[in-house]
Amino acid sequence: MSNLKLGVEVVSAHDLVPKDGQGSSNAFVELHFDGQRFRTTTKEKDLNPVWNETFYFNVSDPNNLPSLALDAFMYNHVKANNSKSFLGKVRLTGTSFVPYSDAVVLHYPLEKRTFLSRVKGELGLKVFFTDDPSIKISNPLPAVESSVHTESYSREPQQPVEIPNVIPNPFQDDKAERKRTLHTFHHLPNSKVSQQQHSSPPAAPQPTMNYGAYEMRSEPQRPKIMNMFSGSPSQPADYTLKETSPFLGGGRIVGGRVIRGDRPTSTYDLVEQMTYLFVRVVKARDLPSMDVTGSLDPYVEVKLGNYKGSTKHYEKKQNPEWNDVFAFARDRVQASVMDVVVKDKDMLKDDFVGIVRFDLNEIPTRVPPDSPLAPEWYRLENKKREKSNGELMLAVWYGTQADEAFSDAWHSDAISPTDSSSNVSTHIRSKVYTSPRLWYVRVCVIEAQDLILSEKNRIPDAYVKVQIGNQILKTKPTQSRSLNPVWNEDLIFVASEPFDDHLILSIEDRVGPNKDETFGKVVIALNSVEKRADDRIVRDRWFHIEKSMSAALDGEQAKKDKFSSRIHLRVCLDGGYHVLDESTYYSSDLRPSAKQLWRPPVGVLELGILNADGLHPMKTRDGKGTSDIYCVAKYGHKWVRTRTIINSLSPKYNEQYTWEVFDPATVLTVGVFDNCHIGGSDGNKDIKIGKVRVRISTLETGRVYTHSYPLLILQPSGVKKMGELHLAIRFSSTSFTNMMYLYTRPLLPKMHYVRPLSVMQQDMLRHQAVNVVAARLSRAEPPLRKEVVEYMTDVNSHLWSMRRSKANFFRLMSVFSGLFAVGKWFGEVCMWRNPITTGLVHLLFVMLVCFPELILPTVFLYMFLIGLWNYRFRPRYPPHMNTRISYADAVHPDELDEEFDSFPTTRNPDLVRLRYDRLRSVAGRIQTVVGDVATQAERVQGLLSWRDPRATTIFVLFCLVAAIVLYVTPFQVLALLGGFYFMRHPRLRHKTPSVPINFFRRLPARTDSML
Repeated sequence: MSNLKLGVEVVSAHDLVPKDGQGSSNAFVELHFDGQRFRTTTKEKDLNPVWNETFYFNVSDPNNLPSLALDAFMYNHVKANNSKSFLGKVRLTGTSFVPYSDAVVLHYPLEKRTFLSRVKGELGLKVFFTDDPSIKISNPLPAVESSVHTESYSREPQQPVEIPNVIPNPFQDDKAERKRTLHTFHHLPNSKVSQQQHSSPPAAPQPTMNYGAYEMRSEPQRPKIMNMFSGSPSQPADYTLKETSPFLGGGRIVGGRVIRGDRPTSTYDLVEQMTYLFVRVVKARDLPSMDVTGSLDPYVEVKLGNYKGSTKHYEKKQNPEWNDVFAFARDRVQASVMDVVVKDKDMLKDDFVGIVRFDLNEIPTRVPPDSPLAPEWYRLENKKREKSNGELMLAVWYGTQADEAFSDAWHSDAISPTDSSSNVSTHIRSKVYTSPRLWYVRVCVIEAQDLILSEKNRIPDAYVKVQIGNQILKTKPTQSRSLNPVWNEDLIFVASEPFDDHLILSIEDRVGPNKDETFGKVVIALNSVEKRADDRIVRDRWFHIEKSMSAALDGEQAKKDKFSSRIHLRVCLDGGYHVLDESTYYSSDLRPSAKQLWRPPVGVLELGILNADGLHPMKTRDGKGTSDIYCVAKYGHKWVRTRTIINSLSPKYNEQYTWEVFDPATVLTVGVFDNCHIGGSDGNKDIKIGKVRVRISTLETGRVYTHSYPLLILQPSGVKKMGELHLAIRFSSTSFTNMMYLYTRPLLPKMHYVRPLSVMQQDMLRHQAVNVVAARLSRAEPPLRKEVVEYMTDVNSHLWSMRRSKANFFRLMSVFSGLFAVGKWFGEVCMWRNPITTGLVHLLFVMLVCFPELILPTVFLYMFLIGLWNYRFRPRYPPHMNTRISYADAVHPDELDEEFDSFPTTRNPDLVRLRYDRLRSVAGRIQTVVGDVATQAERVQGLLSWRDPRATTIFVLFCLVAAIVLYVTPFQVLALLGGFYFMRHPRLRHKTPSVPINFFRRLPARTDSML
């Protein structure tokens, strides 16, 4: 029998709904799991009860744990009839259960049982599983009669359950934080990342119970303090940003400032300085013949300790040229001599040709910006250390990652000591890519003339199919009794420089269902299309329609024909737009396509990719889990890729890159991937591990940000931390005036506002742009694969997701929470909850009415003071991925499965029908809300529409009386009377709605006219 148990600690609840008729509740919690039920004690007259009671459930089948669910129902005990009323519920899926060492107290918002339930508040729970055989399961749930009368039973003494190293609820004594965490779930994945490794809590003695409610509680446990960053909605400490103080090339970073050390600074001051031994193998000459046939297949092998690197071999060549560079990390070198061996490639065993040996203590050091070290000729030696035939040109020096040879070198720290394959080394090098400059191609199809039909008596149903590369768009079919159809439609495509593709138009006739006939084709070279940077009218042209593609490509043939069909087009390359290949919310570049519209840069962004730590193994090699990790950073047109560190879960890169910044309202994206070319990956695709986004406008000028970013990724099983990425970032402003001026300029180029694109066009064009960029970068060496480009640009962010919809709704509620709080406070003022506050508000109101010129100055002065006050609490670190804001820690498994489903769906019809019904339910609620808003608007229109003649008569007479009263009465008097009436004492109020509200609700709307 399994010893696995599920432990549930019921900590506390907050802000419950009063249900006893006296402004309070008698709350208790029922726990249901795997056919077992337990109940806490009842807390009398308390809307913020605290239990701190722990229960243990037996898990019948550990393999089935992820599919089980824990339900926590909160009830109010009604003493009058010994019954219970519903206060709320919380449901946790099995995928959120974690070991005891990873468990923390989380506050879950109470859910409604039905749509009409009145529920609010939170329930704090700590849920974990353990396999300690000494822990016994809790006693079963007693009958309702014995549980609700908690004071009628005597409690036998019992020993407290003592569990050391408990991770407490960090929000237990912080009311402000509790309010901020409202409506937020914390379903965490079953991960193993924890600082403390506890297999299970220690044994707790189980006393004899008499099945009363008191016997199911445990003693309160002493909380511990957990340090977390403040600011945005809190999340687990392991998912938060951590500030570091590394010693980089410019000195130690402390609080964003550089503390200079004794060592001289380097140009690469955002990374740790690493020393490498560089060996450049240039060429060889006069090599001796080794085979019987007199031929030689030479290659060079560089050996340093356990590491060796090899050049490619040449067949039958005695004067080969390689020009390869090898870089050996100095801190890994455990030898005093380096051997450079020339060998002859053979089928069975490679023959020795000659050797050049270097003493590492005699190798010079090169410091940029010195010129590259000149290579020299070295005479080869045989095995007896005697000079032999042949010479080898080499250059050997010590340098750092600032050396220009660093990016093209074969790296010893990026490859295993036994793997020297040149094929592998081509896929592990660091590279800088430039994405192609994209343009929008606008094709206006106006009309066609003199089309030739195959059947004379039929009316043509003609349309035009336009194609650029893999992009295909069609005009609407038009039926014309003449042979001159008119369309006047604009079609927009994405093209990249250099314009190698052609614009192909096919004029077709729909003669039947799924049957089309082609009138002819037109081919236009994109490099001959006119470019424009504004909204000026482009010259239209007539093009001859050719019968075949070959004839369309031959432009001279059309001039020889005396008669042919024609098509009227207006084609241009729109350079005034910025081609969106990313979402505008986190775009890295906002410049238009036309270079003449570019403004000068306002700053420089420097990124140091230091290291990654605590990564999860992505593959298995030699019976051990390992990963081959590289990083990709994107900002603007420039993509960078670090070298791949092989067989390491804590790779160190220390690579620094620089970008020009043209707009601070842009975002730098850094992604981490597992290289699929090394072997062992599934599906031969690079596996995404996580990414980091940094908005430039959130960075202080000149400050160095050194933080360790958690790599969070959403998987079908839930959110998971894959490790941490250590970055150093600095933004330097080159023109403060230009940067401040940008805050007054439009975010996108002018053409986006003069001739805006529709939402559907933007989504379609963005998808096309990502495909064009991915196709171009995938042809580089090493290739930047399509899945990497799509992940970095969030190509599927526009697709439907229930999780994102809920997250956006809660974001909206968070934005309006301040207004709701002000409304609640003003309601308390009107109800005279605090007479002193109400009196002060009356005094301020009288002052503002008597001196209305003080209203706006008072408002702006108040906002100024709030801004100064909040400056003390400004964020000291860049914002990062937040699982709570993303609603990733509370998402249902079925919603995740729907989010990861392909488009179109590949799930079975029953599941699709279920999700469709759920979507209909959500859409029904939205439909009801929209209908209510429309009803209120129609009632406003009904005031003067005479649909209800009596109501309109009353309103018209009221307007006449109001006009007379307002004319003869000073405005200040009316404002004072209205304000005092609105804030009148509760004794002067009626419980029924006021007369204006009753009158408004009786106005007619058009709901009775709807089917």
